[in-house]
Amino acid sequence: MPILVSSGAIAVGRSMLNIKPQNIAEKQALAAVGQASLMHEYEVIFNRYDLKCAQILLNHDDFDVRKRVLNLETTINTLIDFGVIPIINENDALSVDEIKVGDNDTLSALISGIVDAKLLVLVSDIDGLFDKNPKIYNDAKLIKQVDVIDKNIINMATDSSTQFGTGGMITKIKAAKIATTAGVDMLIMNNDKLYNLHNVFNSFDGTLFKANEHKMNAKSHWVLYKTNPKGYIYVDNGAKKALCDRKSLLAVGITSVKGVFDINDVVGICNGKEMIAKGIVNYTSEQIDNIKGKTDIEVKQKLGNNAKNVVVHANNIVLLEEE
Repeated sequence: MPILVSSGAIAVGRSMLNIKPQNIAEKQALAAVGQASLMHEYEVIFNRYDLKCAQILLNHDDFDVRKRVLNLETTINTLIDFGVIPIINENDALSVDEIKVGDNDTLSALISGIVDAKLLVLVSDIDGLFDKNPKIYNDAKLIKQVDVIDKNIINMATDSSTQFGTGGMITKIKAAKIATTAGVDMLIMNNDKLYNLHNVFNSFDGTLFKANEHKMNAKSHWVLYKTNPKGYIYVDNGAKKALCDRKSLLAVGITSVKGVFDINDVVGICNGKEMIAKGIVNYTSEQIDNIKGKTDIEVKQKLGNNAKNVVVHANNIVLLEEE
């Protein structure tokens, strides 16, 4: 059963009301107007083939809480059990920059890992990933398969002649990292060749990114890709080395705290200006600020004899180099 990640509510609302939005509030209002019509169009088309569809609207903060992610997984799987095709869209009527996913490539990649999809298909205005911009260079070659997403692959997606790159390829590479680390194959294909979509599992027409042989465990993938940091912890060089050696983050290695967060929130762990990891904290931001730089004995003096100096356990830390 396919899952469709779609957008267009703002554009539909704009055409219905003939209004060019001037601010976020107007965009959100147009999304509310357009969403119903957009879903109606899907219902009309799907009914021609005796298919049923359902709508799910999401923002990035729906991914921030692990329980909500599990609930989302259950809802999608239940719809599939009912024989209903889920149509997923960003909730533009309520979204603001702080909670936006931002693009359908990223949203679809996040969903693909949650439902353990077999294949994620992204459409583009070009055939796939080329070794250089095919709209500029006649000798550009299509990369048929990518086994490892390294710096060379990322450089291929970057168009040095423009600010953005070709076919939104940068966001598609980002999506490929999210999907493949979750054990999902991803295909980029030309939207002019969607007639080949019915045969996609037999003949890949585009660029196929192969799923990682050893996929990331679900919790680590959630921490790394599905959560926005609620705040930041800054650490010294000794703590950075300990983290790189897969050890826990101790209070003694913390130099400062930024933001307000609670126990079990996901935070960014930084060394200088560089964020080196993300992790699930054992203490609130206020408590961590109170024990930063303290030894085990000093932590107990500050927070009580049962307190431990482990601020983020090694099992709850994901290094950004694991991307």
